Amino acid sequence: MTSAAQLFTAPPHDLTGLADACASCRRCQLAAGRQQVVVSRGNPRARLMVIGEGPGAQEDATGQPFVGRAGQLLDQMLASVAIDSNRDAYIANVVKCRPPDNRKPTPAEMAACRPWLEQQIQLVDPAVILLAGATALEGVLGIRGGISRLRGQWHSHPSPPLAGRQLMPIFHPSYLLRNASRAQGSPKWHTWQDLQEVRRVLDGLEGERSGSSAPCSPVQQQL
Repeated sequence: MTSAAQLFTAPPHDLTGLADACASCRRCQLAAGRQQVVVSRGNPRARLMVIGEGPGAQEDATGQPFVGRAGQLLDQMLASVAIDSNRDAYIANVVKCRPPDNRKPTPAEMAACRPWLEQQIQLVDPAVILLAGATALEGVLGIRGGISRLRGQWHSHPSPPLAGRQLMPIFHPSYLLRNASRAQGSPKWHTWQDLQEVRRVLDGLEGERSGSSAPCSPVQQQL
């Protein structure tokens, strides 16, 4: 991994500095076509971080990740297990600039943006990271393909900034938009199970923090 410190004369020590550094980034060709850099939304003190693929047209226009149809579904998905996407999560992407025609970012583009993502993880310091989709799985853990097989399973990584964190791949919301069935065994059904497991782990972390066994938060209506 490329260290974030290698990119800066004086590495940013807070998320405002990181956003400013990202705004001036020209490390890959995506910078030429962007309207603006899309860094994050949500709570930088959250225990949960969600990492997706990259900005789409609406994200490029607003400067915030996951605000289009997929983002609205993501909010609903998280709310279904009593997670408020703006209060209880910090949301970012593997790449901060929109790929042309919403194509998948290339390995070189993901590598160029990797130091920004590493710095975000270090600064936010989440205990749990959701990897939304196959590109996030590849960009963060270096695993290509296999989202259907690996979704819902906890993963770890020995190297900073991932060391000590629990990571779970899930289906990307855009994939769920194309697969709307809620029947048992469907992608949406599996995602519902995965998010309940995430909720269980987050509740356990809250219990550890308070020194007692925390009751599970109420689970809301299924997706």
